[in-house]
Amino acid sequence: MSQNGSDSLRLALPSDGEMYESTLAFFKDCGIGVNRGNSRQYTGKIAAVPGVQVLFQRVADITGKVEEGSADVGVVGLDRYAEAHVDDGDAFVIAQDLGYSQCELVLAVPQAWMDVTEMADMADLSLEFREKGRDLRVATKYPRLTQRFFFGRGMNYFTIVQSSGTLEAAPLMGFADVIVDISATGTTLRENQLKTLEDGTLLHSQACLIGNRRSLAASPVKQELARRIIERMEGYLEARHYFSVTANVRGESPERVARAILARKDLAGLKGPTVAQVYTPEGDDWYAVTVVVPQDRLQDALDYLRDTGGIGITVMQARYVYHGASPVYQRLQEALRR
Repeated sequence: MSQNGSDSLRLALPSDGEMYESTLAFFKDCGIGVNRGNSRQYTGKIAAVPGVQVLFQRVADITGKVEEGSADVGVVGLDRYAEAHVDDGDAFVIAQDLGYSQCELVLAVPQAWMDVTEMADMADLSLEFREKGRDLRVATKYPRLTQRFFFGRGMNYFTIVQSSGTLEAAPLMGFADVIVDISATGTTLRENQLKTLEDGTLLHSQACLIGNRRSLAASPVKQELARRIIERMEGYLEARHYFSVTANVRGESPERVARAILARKDLAGLKGPTVAQVYTPEGDDWYAVTVVVPQDRLQDALDYLRDTGGIGITVMQARYVYHGASPVYQRLQEALRR
């Protein structure tokens, strides 16, 4: 495939921080490692998919870059996308969960508020603050999501205190009463004398793949490049749940060995076993039987192969697993048609 400059797929990736490291590791695991000369360069390439231009951007800017079309696709936290995307705009989610950077967007209140355990308590408390002449102050980097969440739970009296710095110290420092922020383990919140509420989770977030509907729809070349990226990701993510199991089984013929394995269709592989002759020095009738099974059926498959006379069993994590046409890419095509 040949590309000119306008047909290069511009892929925005995080430029630093935890998500930078985890994103590069994810792309490498998918077999589409990113080549970046050094940390001062803001462009890169993917040798396995020529025609993709990598643009390193701040995580907070990636949604906007994709929305405006200066990037065609991008990897960003779902929380950042949900906060920054334009309703009915050109940016949309292609794949919602890439399997890493899991966290939650939560409301955290001082641990000293013993009687505040759920959002109904917060609604009552906001009224008390109002009656005393001021609104509840909420420090957050997510004003849009916070407002929607509070309004949806009957809280109308609060003031958003936007902050780009560390939020956990805001209640202790006195410039906010509560915070809404990302938390992965809750440790930092507890260390700053904060607690979450039973129903105070705004969003479950993780790394996701987003795209620009307009720029992708206008270029079949970009769509093909996006398909190659998507299928590598999809095959890798699916393969995490599967193992390839091979055993040497003695039998009169490959057909008979196959029939014996197919007696348990649930353990006979994605479609059925692969049976190949094993050439031994003695010339015995041995066959290598390979089945691909889900992780939760691995032990059952091992036991069954042993029961059918299998020896010399080896197990390997599948590298990529594809079930046919890419469901994610098909959804992308449907989104572009709409």
